[in-house]
Amino acid sequence: MIGRGQGNRVSASASPLPRRPSPARRRRRLGEVALGYALLAPAVILLLVFEFYPLGLGFRISTCDWRLGCAKFVGAENYIRAFKDPDMWHALMITATYSAISVPVQLGLALLFAYLLFQRIRGMQVFRMLYFMPYITSTVASAAVWAYLFSPDIGPINKFLESIGLPGQRWLSETRGIIPLFFSYFGIQTPPWLKGPSLALLSLIIYTTWVFVGYDIVIFLAGLGNIPKELYDAARVDGASGWTLFWHITWPLLSATTFFLLLITVIGTFKAFNHIYVMTLGGPGNATTTASIYIFNQMVSYNRYGYSAALSFIVFFIILILTIIQNQVAGRRVIYD
Repeated sequence: MIGRGQGNRVSASASPLPRRPSPARRRRRLGEVALGYALLAPAVILLLVFEFYPLGLGFRISTCDWRLGCAKFVGAENYIRAFKDPDMWHALMITATYSAISVPVQLGLALLFAYLLFQRIRGMQVFRMLYFMPYITSTVASAAVWAYLFSPDIGPINKFLESIGLPGQRWLSETRGIIPLFFSYFGIQTPPWLKGPSLALLSLIIYTTWVFVGYDIVIFLAGLGNIPKELYDAARVDGASGWTLFWHITWPLLSATTFFLLLITVIGTFKAFNHIYVMTLGGPGNATTTASIYIFNQMVSYNRYGYSAALSFIVFFIILILTIIQNQVAGRRVIYD
């Protein structure tokens, strides 16, 4: 009996009851929590008012025959109509082509220029500023200037081509694909399926590259600056140089930067609108009618607010799926350290 009593006292002393926090400590803890929520409140309110509420309202509009209000609830009818609309699929194909060409061209040129500008050359800061200036210029203004440059009659680009003996082009009004257009000058007729993007779409890609390559260069330069120089020094001691240094040190350690730029560039190309509308209005015909232009035309030209809202959500989910795929495929190869 005594032994068992002593054992109970020993076990009780080994696991004492947790002490309740004092009232002052509880008040201090509640004050910290309240301060945290108070600091988060402005950002949460902005998200609710300017992000989630418009998103919810847009989804409601997409399920209605909208006439300054929900005249008739149609459910998924607008979405079903969109998937049966050949013009919608054509606009998505134009958008995918625009993205598939402009994204690798932008990132490839940006990486090349960033690698060159990272070297110790005279006037490096001036070149960095010049490359970045198109990005901070008004899109509408610069697109109008480029529309003038591409003008088939008075445009400086055609005048330059004619001065060196080459024929001028109908840059923003040419619906033919660049492949048959190129071979036509040699009298070669290509098969109908071999078209490629139209010259008008290629002109938009040239403008897009000119605008956004400067931003990509700045991000790549930041990534290059984070690579330890000791790695290059150690590799040079082992005899590595040139392409070996780039392929085994620079490129792997730039993977996180490249992944970030890949994500935002793909999203940006699928959302592109301003410069396309200013330069071509989606024409000629529907050669440059991307998804954003098609959605805008459905809303403004035909007053199909519910249908355009449904198209917007379809494009949103396409971008979301592409982002998830990029995270799964490219995200695994990213080196963060």
